[in-house]
Amino acid sequence: MFHSQLPIKIAPSILTADFGHLAQVAQAAEQGGADYLHLDVMDGRFVPNLSFGPMVIERIRAATALPLDVHLMIEEPERYLADYAHAGATLITVHAEACRHLHRTVQMIAELGCRCGVALNPATPLEAAREIVPFVDMILVMSVNPGFGAQRFIETSTNKLRRMRHLLDDLNPLCDLEVDGGVDVHNIDDVVRAGANVIVVGSAVYNSRATPGENIAALREAASRARYQEV
Repeated sequence: MFHSQLPIKIAPSILTADFGHLAQVAQAAEQGGADYLHLDVMDGRFVPNLSFGPMVIERIRAATALPLDVHLMIEEPERYLADYAHAGATLITVHAEACRHLHRTVQMIAELGCRCGVALNPATPLEAAREIVPFVDMILVMSVNPGFGAQRFIETSTNKLRRMRHLLDDLNPLCDLEVDGGVDVHNIDDVVRAGANVIVVGSAVYNSRATPGENIAALREAASRARYQEV
């Protein structure tokens, strides 16, 4: 069962948006009622793709008042934490698989004045996060393999979210549970009922079918309906 004290937050990812107009992309999310802007940083090593770095995030920071949810899909993230904090990150998430000293990395994020998150890839067991859960503000369960946008949701992720929510309720009840990958208006109800309260959405927000605001409203309505249904 979800933790009723945690509000549902919609976090549009710009990965599938128009990179030629990032200021407008960020502003469209803000005007459309988003809670966060999700920024996927890729290094071509931890994931098989490249995206952008601190300088782009600094420009996005100047374009929007939204909290910036910076997801570091990079090797040795501890080397770059200060750069992303100074660029304007509100929350910095690192991957458990990329950190040799995860607790130290989480401490560094907190010392830089940012909220801290830890992400788990689809094949990484929940136990990899158990010892760090009391020290973080958010756990991110990847529901696709990281590196590319517009991927299909991995169906077993719903059960993983449910098990992670139970673990969080035991060890850190106010910790947010984020899901990233393949979530849209057709399955957002499932991930919310499983316990996720921060929902990353890319192509479900930035597409040619409707405006970002219209898409965010539809997602929020579907999530809100699911919130009060039985699991």
